Amino acid sequence: MSWDAYTSNLIAQRTIHKAAIHGHDGSTWASSAGFAISGPEIQALLAAYSDPSGIRASGLTINKVKYIALKADDRSIYGKKGSGGVVAVKTKQGVLIGVYDEVDPPIAPGVATKSVEVLADYLIGAGYV
Repeated sequence: MSWDAYTSNLIAQRTIHKAAIHGHDGSTWASSAGFAISGPEIQALLAAYSDPSGIRASGLTINKVKYIALKADDRSIYGKKGSGGVVAVKTKQGVLIGVYDEVDPPIAPGVATKSVEVLADYLIGAGYV
């Protein structure tokens, strides 16, 4: 299965509106259509796993959208903007990023969070990343 299949599956399940998988080096492994995380955005996200003070003070920007950081630890980073948000989960080699927007159909934050966390657990357990 290609990495694109994992991002497409999250979107098809209607648990996330946009999704991407990036390597720890910032490279893009997979990304849904119209979802482009810039180099500085992914580098800031990756840096926040070891030192979240920057995103706690200034927020987190993903795909040119600024989010307020709600949670930031060495595994998961959650951000919020209005009724939308971002969920990013770090694995051994990559980071899964899912965005739920203020669009139809609305997606509950808990549903979005659970779907990205469960996919990360699956990929880690399967030894993929």
